[in-house]
Amino acid sequence: MKRIVKLLFSQSAFIILALLLQVGFFLSSGMRIMSDQNYTILNGFLRSLSVVLMVHIVNGRGNPETKLTWIVQLAVFPVYGTLFYLYVQAQKLPLLINKEHKRLRRQSSSYIRQDPQVLREIDEGDRHKGNFVRYMNEHADVPAFKDTGITYYTLGEEKWAAMLEDMEKAERYIFLEYYIIGEGKMWDSILEVLRRKAAQGVDVRLMYDGIGCLPHLAYDYPKKMRQMGIQCQVFNPFRPFLSTIQNNRDHRKILVIDGSVAYTGGVNLSDEYVNVTAPYGHWKDTAVRLEGPAAFSFAVMFLELWQISTRQQLDSYENYRPRAAAPRSCPGYVIPFSDSPFDGELVGETVYMDILGKATRYVHITSPYLIIDNELLTALGNAAKSGVDVKIIVPHVADHWYAHAVAKAYYAELITRGVKVYEYMPGFIHSKSFVSDDETAVVGTINLDYRSLYLHFECAAWIYRHPVIGQIEEDFQRTLERCRPITLESCRVHGVKKVLYAILRLFAPLM
Repeated sequence: MKRIVKLLFSQSAFIILALLLQVGFFLSSGMRIMSDQNYTILNGFLRSLSVVLMVHIVNGRGNPETKLTWIVQLAVFPVYGTLFYLYVQAQKLPLLINKEHKRLRRQSSSYIRQDPQVLREIDEGDRHKGNFVRYMNEHADVPAFKDTGITYYTLGEEKWAAMLEDMEKAERYIFLEYYIIGEGKMWDSILEVLRRKAAQGVDVRLMYDGIGCLPHLAYDYPKKMRQMGIQCQVFNPFRPFLSTIQNNRDHRKILVIDGSVAYTGGVNLSDEYVNVTAPYGHWKDTAVRLEGPAAFSFAVMFLELWQISTRQQLDSYENYRPRAAAPRSCPGYVIPFSDSPFDGELVGETVYMDILGKATRYVHITSPYLIIDNELLTALGNAAKSGVDVKIIVPHVADHWYAHAVAKAYYAELITRGVKVYEYMPGFIHSKSFVSDDETAVVGTINLDYRSLYLHFECAAWIYRHPVIGQIEEDFQRTLERCRPITLESCRVHGVKKVLYAILRLFAPLM
């Protein structure tokens, strides 16, 4: 009974109630417009406007699947669809955030410039890769680095142990930015280090997402952190009003220590990610650790969103540069990059498409979700049809039933195009990785779904001709041994389920 009372009077319950009231008001207003004779002129105007909006959407920029979703809503529900579309388009906050983010990008790009010698080396080895680096320089504002050591972790437990060890060595600052933080054994051990380091005078900053942590952390959790000497900020706090900005989450996972060491990958800071708990069976995840000049890029990424979220401006990034270290020589190249939902540049999808378009032998992929647009579907199919071995590992156990159902709706089409799909049988695979031809890999936070590719702030590391790529491919092959292949026969559906999959796929851009 106490748990029920606590739930009823919780922050989440209040937010849900407020949202339901707003949805109820929206629906009742639409019903009144459609049924009340006093609103006949408005009703007719909205229906006519829905036709104009459909023409506008068809001829405008944007993803075809997203356009189709809007057109279906406008055609089937002209009054509701028109009101909702106008409501969404009238919101200016995403435009303001994009403007500020671009300004900060221009400011920070002067601190992480492309070394011309590195670009020349990549050009000489492969002109196609040189062109890709130029794209990342000009459109994602990120350079390629050399002489950066990279460690690959095949499980969250491995990353957990390594990050604790690195944080203990921090002398100047520790930056953490995570989508999910959940109180438990993992977070308690991390927080203990952060508390001690903050007491020693280390600049400790923590930023977490307002939706990702809504079920896990109390509303006043930042206050608790500040009492420990830890600067804490909630990115895009979830507020009880209908707004499209609530779709744009900070899905990134970043840890930076003194600008010389950085981590990214799929692992959040909660017990299920390191198999302390097992709500979905065995949790398979991956991460990478960068040590060297490329690590500072993740510090810059963190500080950009930190300024947007806190509305505090930095005079300079110089104070956060790593201190001079002994020169090191590491083979290969790496580009740490981020992706914003507001700038109109689909960096994450472009990185994936480039790998698929240039592969000659294989592309091996892991992703917890498989809800893709026509461009990626075509690229995957074209690579497979050209003789490239394209394999995708997805979970067998679902964390969200609807996302799993939509993924299954893509199985048959992918398989008929020659793509091999596998399910990870021990549980849930949360790793987001591409590896190709023993020379290119991406490890980061970017899922193969609309939310990651279009709506979220994301990040990853693009890796080229580095010894760690062999380890990533080896891990894929070991993981494959614990998977079952999906066949056309096993993924065929009939009756009600077939109709459900078709409907879910139609609304895939909203998932």
